[in-house]
Amino acid sequence: MTLQGKNILICVSGGIAAYKITYLVRDFIKKGAEVQVVMTPSAENFVSKLTLSTLSKKPVFSDFYCENGTWNNHVELALWADVILMAPCTANTLAKMVHGMCDNLVLATYMSAKCPVFIAPAMDLDMYQHPSTKQNLELAEDFGHHVIPAEFGELASGLSGQGRMAEPETISQIIEEFFNAKKTLAGKTVLITAGPTHEQIDPVRFIGNHSSGKMGFAIAEEAAKRGAKVILISGPSAENINHENIAVYRVKSAKEMFSKVFEFYENVDIAIASAAVADYAPKDIASEKIKKKEDFLTLDLVKNSDILKTMGEQKKHQFLVGFALETENEEENAKGKLLKKNLNMIVLNSLRDEGAGFQGSTNKIKILTSDSLLEFPLKSKKEVAKDLLNFVEEKMVK
Repeated sequence: MTLQGKNILICVSGGIAAYKITYLVRDFIKKGAEVQVVMTPSAENFVSKLTLSTLSKKPVFSDFYCENGTWNNHVELALWADVILMAPCTANTLAKMVHGMCDNLVLATYMSAKCPVFIAPAMDLDMYQHPSTKQNLELAEDFGHHVIPAEFGELASGLSGQGRMAEPETISQIIEEFFNAKKTLAGKTVLITAGPTHEQIDPVRFIGNHSSGKMGFAIAEEAAKRGAKVILISGPSAENINHENIAVYRVKSAKEMFSKVFEFYENVDIAIASAAVADYAPKDIASEKIKKKEDFLTLDLVKNSDILKTMGEQKKHQFLVGFALETENEEENAKGKLLKKNLNMIVLNSLRDEGAGFQGSTNKIKILTSDSLLEFPLKSKKEVAKDLLNFVEEKMVK
């Protein structure tokens, strides 16, 4: 059976979609999984403990203590799980999760989790589209959680739109695919650079750019899921990642990134340079904060070593991927960079495309090689990472 021996902990919060969890529990059990259900007190208004306990063949918990005073150990519940599924996840529960609020057993269990967490949001369409919900879902993804987007359809309010919890068969398929993902990069070592660099001017100022590192971190996560050993070298970024296959090295300047890259480059199979490295750095760094005295300030800048070009020059067996962010003559400039820096492929972003480039959680790319061009629609950066690695794998096989 496809989920044989897997421990799935389902955390149910108080939304009308809670009744669908009965179908999900039964499906997981049929596929060989062990299922434990934990509920918020309000979830009991929508589905009974008895029903879920009968289907899961385990007691269902909704409070820290049983009636006889026995403690329901949220730490043990979380450590037991191979995966935690928050479904349905209401706007209230989602907000508490990402902001560290812990006032019920579901949240205490979630905050003790060491395993992957999947979130299936369910709420009315205006709540789902509210800026706070969008931000909270982005935060959840930044934590490394897997968000299963709400679907379009008729809602409990009588309105119709996006907000319905994904159907049980969809959720089940996603969990199944997670456990049965093919380790297509097993045995490979992947080096990824991410984020900006900060070139120091004085103790408080620097030259930098708007790169968030989201794209590089998404690629690192996807490569690790595929079984690769990942070396992630990141400039200053708020992004975090936690995976046993990923070693993260934090640097600040282009010089530091250059040094760290070539500690590992010789022995990697794939190198993906998604970092936005500053081309220039101040010639002299002031030891004290520069005071505002004149109307103009002149800085002497010197060119940084070109990390990607050096990687191309030293390339032997490595499959080398570069990135190009352009504002004009995009394809022509990207193709020139591909050839000049001896890359196997280059990923092109255009700032002319809404939703692409720095900061956001989406991207729109074109992939160019010496003899091909493939264009993709706007997608989440996690989906872009899949497209990119699918292309790399396809080219490496040929």
